[in-house]
Amino acid sequence: MQADYVIIGSGSAGAAMAYRLSEDGKHSVIVLEYGGTDAGPFIQMPAALSYPMNMARYDWGYRSEPEPHLGGRRLATPRGKVIGGSSSINGMVFVRGHAMDFDHWRESGAAGWGYADVLPYFKRMESWHGGDDRDSSWRGADGPLHVSRGPRANPLFDAFVEAGAQAGFEMTPDYNGEKQEGFGPMEHTVWKGRRWSTANAYLKPALKRSNLTMVRCLARRIVIENGRATGVEVERRGGKIETVSANREVIVAASSINSPKLLMLSGIGPAAHLVGHGIDIVADRPGVGQNLQDHLELYIQQACTQPITLYKHWNLFSKALLGAQWLFFKKGLGASNQFESAAFLRSKPGVKYPDIQYHFLPIAVRYDGQAAAEGHGFQAHVGPMRSKSRGEVTLRSADPKDDPRIAFNYMSHEEDWADFRHCIRLTREIFSQPAFDPYRGKEIQPGDAVQSDEALNDFIRDHAESAYHPCGTCRIGAADDPMAVVDPQCRVIGVDGLRLADSSIFPRITNGNLNGPSIMVGEKASDHILGKAPLAAENVEPWINPDWETADR
Repeated sequence: MQADYVIIGSGSAGAAMAYRLSEDGKHSVIVLEYGGTDAGPFIQMPAALSYPMNMARYDWGYRSEPEPHLGGRRLATPRGKVIGGSSSINGMVFVRGHAMDFDHWRESGAAGWGYADVLPYFKRMESWHGGDDRDSSWRGADGPLHVSRGPRANPLFDAFVEAGAQAGFEMTPDYNGEKQEGFGPMEHTVWKGRRWSTANAYLKPALKRSNLTMVRCLARRIVIENGRATGVEVERRGGKIETVSANREVIVAASSINSPKLLMLSGIGPAAHLVGHGIDIVADRPGVGQNLQDHLELYIQQACTQPITLYKHWNLFSKALLGAQWLFFKKGLGASNQFESAAFLRSKPGVKYPDIQYHFLPIAVRYDGQAAAEGHGFQAHVGPMRSKSRGEVTLRSADPKDDPRIAFNYMSHEEDWADFRHCIRLTREIFSQPAFDPYRGKEIQPGDAVQSDEALNDFIRDHAESAYHPCGTCRIGAADDPMAVVDPQCRVIGVDGLRLADSSIFPRITNGNLNGPSIMVGEKASDHILGKAPLAAENVEPWINPDWETADR
């Protein structure tokens, strides 16, 4: 079996590349995907988001190594094992990131990846349904990815935004447009009541073309001959091992966890580590698996004195009614991920652009689906955006079926602790505003007794959770950068005919959820792979708080 291009992974970037590389019909494309179908309500119903990431059928089930700064806890690291990858099991929140995130990429060696360069790809990929006042300078109108907003019918969504204004913070009508900073509506990849994953947006339409084929298999290693990638060794269902050949290029898009694992299994990575596992060295790239980053967050929970939260639906009978309404009409509470208000804030004077993110939810729950025992409540997910802590992904063995070792090294930088304590106190300030007076009960967690730095640190250590945004393990940079893994055209340095494009290439984590920028990477990489001139840069000026040097709000 062979094709011009062989893509490993059908996730956020992989599906976008499958769509674009097969678009003109001139090239044959094979997508290798280990996961199965995304059919069924657990994935397609937005409100059911907590289910697929806790199901072995859809999730690789990875966990971190014991994290030394979090009391030895092993944190869940969900990655999608299904068509659409993690876009089929995530929370569907859509955030591009701040313009200055991408300018930092450019300044760190990723030439051609500044905000002016990536903005046209964000616009190309999206169809925005945020209102009638779409500004074409910032938002797209006819891309495959539908981006919409929830109805914000619950009064708590407005209370959260109003409380932000009362606390003296900025407001923003569109954090993905000119102005990220402030409180406002949250956006999600939901369309006509369904999860609009990259499987729905890109892969399924592309599979209708005769020049695109998807093969269900486990990618074991990249076949490299005389310094050039020529194909992928795969294991088919039933245990048969064969090679899928690439006439032009092999493209890795297997996630920030599996992409570095696959490179290392193929002899591309830190030489001493590969030799230790008996793997022949093809290219000594010490940056493979390094630079691992993620967002941590806390759930700050408050009891609600009125029975208006989603808790009233947290029973089998109500869930069945909501499920039936969604199944037959694609409407109702089942048609939203329930993250409908958000905020991006600066933590202190001297911070030029937001470094704290909020998701607001009108129920007190965890991602594992456990509701708070207190009943009616609401919560804010809050966390710093640009931690200096770094981890790594390494091999556990040379067996492709063994999980990699994932060590985030969370909270290893002293600033992380001060940043999280500030997030807790800031959330308390927001929840104390008059907008919440009709609804505010007691603080569920951390709880009123948790006030001192020491007590807050204990709470953070015991309760910080991943926001499921791992990235950076095969970072992009200049070809002469010894720690870069791919060059600015997404070519793996040291091996011909091999590209890598997914969230692995991020030099530094972006501000907010990562699905949007991961899709953008696939869109932009497609033009590099096809040898097309990149879309023309668009030099728009994002809003920066004029008082950023002296004020925190």
